[in-house]
Amino acid sequence: MASQLGDDRTGGTYYKDGRLVVAVTDPAAAQTVRDAGGIPRLVTRSAAELTSIQRELDELAGIPNTAWGVEASSNQVSVEIFDGVSAADRARIEQVAEAHPGAVRIDRLDGKMETATTLRGANGITSNGSVCSAAFNTKNSSGKVYTLTAGHCVPGTGNVWRVAHDSTRIGTQTAYRAQGGDANRGADWATIKKDNANLTTHGTVRYWGGVYKQIDNSRFAAENEDADRIGRTSQDKVGHITKTSVTVTYDDGTTMYNMYESSHCAKRGDSGGPLLHGKTALGIVSGGNHVDEPCGDSDGQDDRRTISTKVQLVLNERGLRVY
Repeated sequence: MASQLGDDRTGGTYYKDGRLVVAVTDPAAAQTVRDAGGIPRLVTRSAAELTSIQRELDELAGIPNTAWGVEASSNQVSVEIFDGVSAADRARIEQVAEAHPGAVRIDRLDGKMETATTLRGANGITSNGSVCSAAFNTKNSSGKVYTLTAGHCVPGTGNVWRVAHDSTRIGTQTAYRAQGGDANRGADWATIKKDNANLTTHGTVRYWGGVYKQIDNSRFAAENEDADRIGRTSQDKVGHITKTSVTVTYDDGTTMYNMYESSHCAKRGDSGGPLLHGKTALGIVSGGNHVDEPCGDSDGQDDRRTISTKVQLVLNERGLRVY
């Protein structure tokens, strides 16, 4: 019906209370909609007029952290300005709005408008057929970004890592360790140097359910300290450090020294994920028992154990810091 009436006589369509409404610009068009069994709403601006205003704004396209488009329900062009827009750029947008009184609505929203592909701690990452979890994004003294994960995921250097859900390139593995360890070196870790300028990396950890926690610092953990364990496959937010220096020999015969043990569950794919307390980075998940068993938000089973590399050892050795 809107297509038949044309953009000069309609202002678009939208749902209201579960019913489709056709915005129209004249009483005759409204009657046409009623005769067809539809719900009309008389508006002052046509879709053609609003689209023309949007095209004026499109001439300003390229201002980061902005979005605009025709909003049929308000019969306006809706402009959204997010964090990071300069006063000069806001003035340019407002100048277009002032030329069309009442037709443009400008809303100020928090946050930055970012590409869909971002990388945070606990996101799934993949390389050479292995799927693991990112632990923490870190930086060196010159600001270069390195993502930490478990070294056993892909032993070696030069292999390319990608974001698991859409294969966006992260970068190449520059250093690793997949066994051993001592008082001064972590046993199971790898550094991935970011080389994709189009990938946004954050100093946060992604919890399940869309919750993000900022990581501000790192340190060694204490026995009985509460901690969260997060990964791409599962998370266990109720647990604690059971031992601060364990020697573990895995089922394949690999032995690692000076590792954290905690009372968390973990599943396959969680390797490389973060162990943390609040805003503090503690460890990089290496492995655990019952990795093929169910694992909930707060598993709480006395026989569950997770082994993690001490992240502070890795940061000290590689000259990195969390952010």
